[in-house]
Amino acid sequence: MPISETEFTKEKKILKKVQKLLNETLSSLGEDVIEDEDGLTEFKKMMWENVTNFDSGEAQQVMAATALEADKVFRRRDYFRRLCKIKNKPYFASIVFKDEAGEIFNIYMSLTYLKDEDSNNILYDWRSPICSLFYDYETGPCSYTAPEGVISGELKRKRQYKIENSKLVGVFDNSLNISDEVLQEVLSEESSDRMRQVVNTIQQEQNQVIRNLEDDNLIVQGIAGSGKTTVALHRIAFLLYRLKNLNSNNILIFSPNNIFTEYISDVLPSLGEDNTLQTTFSDYLEAFITEYKGVESFTDFISRYYSYNEVNPELVEYKQSDSIIKDLDNYLNDYISNCKFTSSFNEGEAHHIEKDEINEMLHYKYDRLPLFERVDEIAEKLCSNNYKGRLAKKKTYLKLLYENCNFKKDYKQIMKDFYLSDYSKVILPEQIIDKFVNKAYINYEDALIFAYIKGKLEGFIYESRIKQVIIDEAQDYNRLQYIIINEIFKKADFTVLGDINQNINPYYHYKSLQELSDLFRGETKYLELLKTYRSSPEIIDYTNKILNLKHVNAVRKSTNKPVVLKKNVVDLKESLTNDIKKLQDEYKSTAIITKDNREAEFIYDLIKDDINISLVDATTKGFTKNLIIVPAYVSKGLEFDSVIIYNDRNNSYRKNERNLLYVACTRCQHELYIYN
Repeated sequence: MPISETEFTKEKKILKKVQKLLNETLSSLGEDVIEDEDGLTEFKKMMWENVTNFDSGEAQQVMAATALEADKVFRRRDYFRRLCKIKNKPYFASIVFKDEAGEIFNIYMSLTYLKDEDSNNILYDWRSPICSLFYDYETGPCSYTAPEGVISGELKRKRQYKIENSKLVGVFDNSLNISDEVLQEVLSEESSDRMRQVVNTIQQEQNQVIRNLEDDNLIVQGIAGSGKTTVALHRIAFLLYRLKNLNSNNILIFSPNNIFTEYISDVLPSLGEDNTLQTTFSDYLEAFITEYKGVESFTDFISRYYSYNEVNPELVEYKQSDSIIKDLDNYLNDYISNCKFTSSFNEGEAHHIEKDEINEMLHYKYDRLPLFERVDEIAEKLCSNNYKGRLAKKKTYLKLLYENCNFKKDYKQIMKDFYLSDYSKVILPEQIIDKFVNKAYINYEDALIFAYIKGKLEGFIYESRIKQVIIDEAQDYNRLQYIIINEIFKKADFTVLGDINQNINPYYHYKSLQELSDLFRGETKYLELLKTYRSSPEIIDYTNKILNLKHVNAVRKSTNKPVVLKKNVVDLKESLTNDIKKLQDEYKSTAIITKDNREAEFIYDLIKDDINISLVDATTKGFTKNLIIVPAYVSKGLEFDSVIIYNDRNNSYRKNERNLLYVACTRCQHELYIYN
């Protein structure tokens, strides 16, 4: 609720003091940063000009000194950049906390910290331990975990601020419940082209995910609109603040598609952090599988199903299943056990290589390694035995080893042989297998199997620098993908977020994301986000009926705008045009979401000459959300003020495609129209 006029005047004076200190700090720090950078340049120049005069020990000291100086400069420059971001809006909330000793702390929360000349905290970074009280408690008894242990006391007050261009516009005392004024004001805002940071409206259940440091891995089931991705990005910012030796280059986000990558690209910079590394699983497959010209994307794989272009869905379902993992393992174990060197050979005139000796290396000495890594080790061992470790002859030995064995590095043939073996549960004619094995561009479902076979036989690419992996839309990954990801990022902790209700992979389903718990190393915790902040109660009520859901809690206030059903439309072009113009007059962003690419192209061609509209597909990167047409399976993770759902009468959503319709409808915040 709004505060008294007297309190408001006090807060204006506090803002003025903070603004003065902030400007002074920026001015002083700006000069220091310039001097630091100039000094670092001179320091580097001097060091490198004299490096030839140093011995190896002194040279290492020079390198270390240069790195230390550079680190100091980068940290000061980074802090200066953070202060610039809060210049016009120094803080967004405050709490008054009384500890058990009776000492009272007035904490003002910001995107970064600010100290006075006596090194007293004036602004606290929202990620600091004491600031968790703002998100986790209403006024009353409370506690938080600090480096020195648990600190208990009483939360006397929680306050939020609306500051625009350094002026105090509004102040609210609240308990951050679902009727909170600031939260509702944020929810009522029109959606923007990119996702925004929400440090001033993080809710308690979201904060439990963001600040979790006790568990190695988190699995988060969150309903549509619960802020899963937002929570993940704020968790990254929190981990970067709290974990030593962690930087943005140590974190990787797996996104569902490139559109989504672009959509979330502003959040971390707005929180004062650099963007992390990002990829899609399709991109990983493309990089790892060099035996084909290219790899089908996940979106095109899904499109094949929903466009009814898949000629053998039963086969694809087997390829996506958990059972094929065991079948592949049994086949590969048998394949490896039958691999052997079939004959002894000579290398030059002096060196005779006995097959028994190298077979012993293959199956015993180096059996801890993948098969083709063992052959590499054997070649190096032979170099060591015969050429005192010089590797100049390694290629010669590799050639001779492969010429005298009963196996070769031909993954296409190995994959083909699997389907011809008794291990495969699907019996296929050889010509059918050849069609998908010998394609120039490998299908997505086959790429997963190919990557697994290749990784098992020669080793997966180990990414040692990655310490944290974030997987969004986790429900669309099958178990085989998680096994591969675990092999690549052996030292990483995982934050996995998804919603089983938004599964768009028609061949694979989880009853609960908790099924993933046994796949990760270390302690794994399962959490749920059960409130939706995106859609109006009217839209939530409609989308609940699609999947017969009852547990979805809408936080947004009612718009009193029911979902509009448009059936038996006589003139589709006129009706769509009128509805688009009506929605555009009221909202900033509108999306027409179709069932598949074919329908998207049809609607685009129908209205593009009369309305300025963009067609978006999985390959699209930059776009504005003013008015777009997008297939449902590409719209994952996005949100719009208003949405028109369209599908042709002859291409209606089938019973087993309800999840896709649910995804499409839950993209909408305020007003939803359904055609057919």
